[in-house]
Amino acid sequence: MKQIRNFCIIAHIDHGKSTLADRLLQATGSVSERDFQDQVLDDMDLERERGITIKSHAIQMQYDYRGETYILNLIDTPGHVDFSYEVSRSIAACEGALLLIDATQGVQAQTISNLYLAIDNNLEIIPILNKMDMPAAMPEEVKDQIIDLIGCTPEDIIEASGKTGQGVEDILQAVVERIPSPKGDPEAPLQALIFDSIFNSYRGIIAYFRVFNGTIHSNELVKFLSTDHEYHADEIGVLKLKQEPRKELAAGDVGYIISGIKTSKEVRVGDTITSVQNPCTTAVSGFQEVKPMLFAGIYPVDADDYEELRTSLEKLQLNDASLTFIPESSAALGFGFRCGFLGLLHMEIVQERLDREFNMDVIATVPNVSYNIITTRKETIEVHNPSGMPAPNLIDHVEEPYIFAQIISKSDYIGAIMKLCLDKRGILVNQVYIASNRVELSFELPLGEIVFDFYDKLKSISKGYASFDYHISGYKPAHLVKLDILLNGDSVDALSSLTHADNAYPFGRKICEKLRELIPRQQFDIAIQAAIGSKIIARETIKALRKDVTAKCYGGDITRKRKLLEKQKQGKKKMRQIGNVEVPQSAFLAVLKLD
Repeated sequence: MKQIRNFCIIAHIDHGKSTLADRLLQATGSVSERDFQDQVLDDMDLERERGITIKSHAIQMQYDYRGETYILNLIDTPGHVDFSYEVSRSIAACEGALLLIDATQGVQAQTISNLYLAIDNNLEIIPILNKMDMPAAMPEEVKDQIIDLIGCTPEDIIEASGKTGQGVEDILQAVVERIPSPKGDPEAPLQALIFDSIFNSYRGIIAYFRVFNGTIHSNELVKFLSTDHEYHADEIGVLKLKQEPRKELAAGDVGYIISGIKTSKEVRVGDTITSVQNPCTTAVSGFQEVKPMLFAGIYPVDADDYEELRTSLEKLQLNDASLTFIPESSAALGFGFRCGFLGLLHMEIVQERLDREFNMDVIATVPNVSYNIITTRKETIEVHNPSGMPAPNLIDHVEEPYIFAQIISKSDYIGAIMKLCLDKRGILVNQVYIASNRVELSFELPLGEIVFDFYDKLKSISKGYASFDYHISGYKPAHLVKLDILLNGDSVDALSSLTHADNAYPFGRKICEKLRELIPRQQFDIAIQAAIGSKIIARETIKALRKDVTAKCYGGDITRKRKLLEKQKQGKKKMRQIGNVEVPQSAFLAVLKLD
């Protein structure tokens, strides 16, 4: 155990975590030249296309230092705020963290957020100044920010470059010297924490774990504490670039277990593995429950695929523990699931993965956050979906979730950022200058206002400089109304939304205009209306396709033409009564992207 070091890399998005991980793997010879590619740990197509890390990736390296061989277990983590749950799980399995800061950008919001996560878990922090080879690097200025942030000395900060490989050797030495070896007793009862899992169609579920106490052997009978199920450890091993089987893993090791589990409900991230012969009495603590930030309905395009969608979501949940879902039905879309996500990017990634990995064609409804409804009987009901709202005469008041947001930006953009936040009903809490030209703004904002396009707008008004991080701060009373969208007088429940009374009129107007462009024309007029209760607040009409029924009349008496037009009018009236208007998938997506 003295030779083991478990550590993760934490940073703000795009500060060079995955590139630095590549250099560490090359420096320790963990990846051959033939297998190497840029961002070698990002093994998902989506990660490569978007240039972001979505999953935490664990890999084992061997490093020779002063005549001894050390085993380094590295976990590369995502930087985006929507995947912070992945970071918290990685931190729970480590003793140290490399805090990476871009020398051209300085300390940003997610840097601070991830740092606090690491400090709460008592991790040893090694500050690293990355991208030192860039002409725009500001080493002295950024070093001062790091010293203010974590109270280290300038000598503690390692200057490095993920692109050129500068400072990689210093980082490896610092990992060995500064990060403590794992504590634990190899002779104690087995205690191992599951921090991730994946589904393999040939071998069942593969769980990744970190051993805290005891030793696990292959073919041993093990038990998962939360489900109380017993399994044979058919294969255990360590996570190199490919999985490498081992006969046993002891306290401090990070590895994987294959035990032929086929049902995804049996493996939970955060569960504890123990031995059946010599079980431990307590589970490993240090795991926070995930709280979804926004909810959206996901429905199969073909109603027959409902069960297949359930299976796909369960398999996806194995790999992405922050996804939650419960069954629900909609009059417009049939049977589907109400899914909880950590943000709009997370929702987009889940939809994309369902399509690519499981070939599921799905429709997503307008996302919304959860609200607390206080009834006239003083009962509290949690509502995730506008259709779950009680009748207006039973509602005393509605409370919506608020967040505490930290925005760090250049001081040039302070006016535009304040205007954006105040337009979103935000309250300015604090304003601190970190450096002469960098400012940290703290706001209280309603969560419902930021789930749509807040992050995109923030990036565009600050030319990409502003960074943003938030956490839920509580619920506050709000004047919310349920906005219904009607097609020919029938409500489309999938397009209903809860919105603030001040925003309802412009939002309803925009949806009606957008739907008029997207819904195909029919043989009859289609009325698109936005309504609050029984009051119509906006309307657009899609004109009927005109079929020229009088084309065959060449001259003759006008009454012949009138007779044909009258007959057509009656037909259109009948059509409107029995005609069914389909809302295309593009319409649901367009509502999400409404400016």
